[in-house]
Amino acid sequence: MSSRIASLPDTDHDVAALAPAAGNSLGAKLPGLLLVAAITALAYALRQIPGIGLLSPMILAIVIGTVFHNTMSTPLRAKPGVQFSMRRLLRIAIVLLGLQLTFAQLVAVGGRGMAIIATTLVATFLFTRWLGARLGVERKLAELIAAGTSICGASAVIATNTVTRGSDEDVAYAVACVTVFGSLAMFVLPLLAGVLQLDAHAFGLWSGASIHEIAQVVAAAFQRGQQAGEFGTIAKLSRVMLLAPVVLTLGWRAARSGTGGGDAARNTVPVPWFVIGFVALAAINSLVTIPAPVLHWMALLTTILLTMALAAMGLETDIRKLRAKGLRPFALGALAWLFIAGFSLSAIKLFA
Repeated sequence: MSSRIASLPDTDHDVAALAPAAGNSLGAKLPGLLLVAAITALAYALRQIPGIGLLSPMILAIVIGTVFHNTMSTPLRAKPGVQFSMRRLLRIAIVLLGLQLTFAQLVAVGGRGMAIIATTLVATFLFTRWLGARLGVERKLAELIAAGTSICGASAVIATNTVTRGSDEDVAYAVACVTVFGSLAMFVLPLLAGVLQLDAHAFGLWSGASIHEIAQVVAAAFQRGQQAGEFGTIAKLSRVMLLAPVVLTLGWRAARSGTGGGDAARNTVPVPWFVIGFVALAAINSLVTIPAPVLHWMALLTTILLTMALAAMGLETDIRKLRAKGLRPFALGALAWLFIAGFSLSAIKLFA
């Protein structure tokens, strides 16, 4: 995303300069939307191949989009639709993500469980940001890696970038980090469960508190049985609930530090509408019984929209700029993964 992701203002200087009036029309967006939709469809199709199904369609989409952009180049006429996917579709998907959560899940995890999850999240985020500064990793990239590791993988990366406003390459690099180390955790943690003498409840909590993506948590936790799988899923969804306060806090911090520029930026605390929508839908899902088929289709729609957003990010990602960032951010992602796994395990052993 060498222009900027959903986090940027609605003005797109590159596209606006080329098509000042037509850029907002459906006709102008259609080529880019069709390209993004085609990549999304290909990502879902590839998941039918044995082994590849372990990867989320979001991860596959950003890889396909990046390969396409760096081998064939994203057509200029596709830019408006690509930008629309990275901004509007992304925000809509984050709002809909609220329908996958209920406040009852917080109760099910329990006070100690939620305390462990919240403490682990905050400690991991602060540690990763601190270590990033020590390693010389750019602040915005370090924060994206911190968010993806501490909250919920790629979804947290792209949601956090709406307020941190990193580059497209920052998002792509952070997504790559959380994908690699989340996938490693998915295989390593179940192997360690027996050695560490963790029962189903403890292992489910460990998986939910430390593994990056929801799908990775499900795949790991259910390897230790139905009870571990169900509790791991609930613990992870409870962790996702903390996405909203983290994004709001980062937005407040950015405003107070004046990173948006000018006195108004320093005096205004942004409250992104999509965060409010996310919390509102979680509240509705908690108070109203929504039919299971409706929730199923809304969850599918959410994943599709997130996949389209990541496909668009890939179509704006320059691999040369990724290479220029070097291996330090990757090392940061590895150390952040080891920290969240170790910290959460220690907390579970001591307090759970």
